[in-house]
Amino acid sequence: MSGVRVLVGTRKGAFVLTSDGKRERWDISGPHFGGWEIYHLKGSPAAPNRLYASQSSGWFGQVIQRSNDGGKTWEPVGNQFVYDGVPGTHQWYDGTPRPWEFKRVWHLEPSLTDPDTVYAGVEDAALFRTIDGGQKWQELPSLRDIKGHLWQPGAGGMCLHTIMLDPGNPKRIFIAISAAGVFGTDDAGKTWRPMNRGLKSQYELPDPDAEVGHCVHRIAMHPSRPGVLFMQKHWDVMRTDDAGESWQEVSGNLPTDFGFPIDVHAHEPDTIYVVPIKSDSEHYPPDGKLRVYRSRTGGHEWEALTKGLPQSHCYLNVLRDAMAVDALDPCGVYVGTTGGQVYASADAGNTWAPIVRDLPAVLSVEVQTLP
Repeated sequence: MSGVRVLVGTRKGAFVLTSDGKRERWDISGPHFGGWEIYHLKGSPAAPNRLYASQSSGWFGQVIQRSNDGGKTWEPVGNQFVYDGVPGTHQWYDGTPRPWEFKRVWHLEPSLTDPDTVYAGVEDAALFRTIDGGQKWQELPSLRDIKGHLWQPGAGGMCLHTIMLDPGNPKRIFIAISAAGVFGTDDAGKTWRPMNRGLKSQYELPDPDAEVGHCVHRIAMHPSRPGVLFMQKHWDVMRTDDAGESWQEVSGNLPTDFGFPIDVHAHEPDTIYVVPIKSDSEHYPPDGKLRVYRSRTGGHEWEALTKGLPQSHCYLNVLRDAMAVDALDPCGVYVGTTGGQVYASADAGNTWAPIVRDLPAVLSVEVQTLP
């Protein structure tokens, strides 16, 4: 029977949760790197026991950790993230220029085919890559040539938080930056182009035709349709059917179109999940009810999934990297909260239960489906 491994990054360490294909009983390992912020950890699709973790601390800086045995043991690898050439400046919150400065790794995206190749999205926003299992990291600098001097941080910083690899075209990569927008490359990062046509940010960005400056919270795709992308923006849930050339809003009947994560059903490319949050100043669910919303039509029409989720006095948040979907049938959906719970549904969202509680605030959730 297949198994599942859930990788959870929190404010105070990493946790590894494992179960068989029934997903009824879970073994919990951790905390690994106790006391450290683990912004993200993810396994290699090409070698599932190869895991990478971003460990960071305001006191001690950034450490990249690697495991070759599914998280049982870890070793630090290379940790030099140096911007290529003269970094220049980007805009600060008040519009003044500010030098590029590395702070932390937000997201790690292993190659689909090579366990030694990994992409890293960092703050201040840039894309790095390793081809030797994390020993050396090199920036793909042409990304910042796309009006990088106009990029500006969002409330959480200026972070490159999403990296999507096209399974049918290894040279195509999509990335998202808060608050600069979505960018794509078709030549493995040699050149990039902005992909923000159709996005509207009337409060933060008065120019409706601005190429950069949009606060994108997360993007998602189904591997069978890499030209169809879904987006949770600062406000609005969006969709593109032409690989990012144009976007349309699909928020439909959501109670609020503000939120952070978005993900796609493993076997139904038009079924997507979001977690509406009340507003950009009140980071908790509307009416104090934690509801995951599902659309089976690729947007516009949404249903609230509530069975097993707290429906009163619930004032936590679900961050942008804290939702994941496994590949079993029916697929499992996993949501981590700032209250320290990881809720799981083994039936594509119909019913939910906490598989672990009382962790530190959850920053990221990833899932591996194991043979």
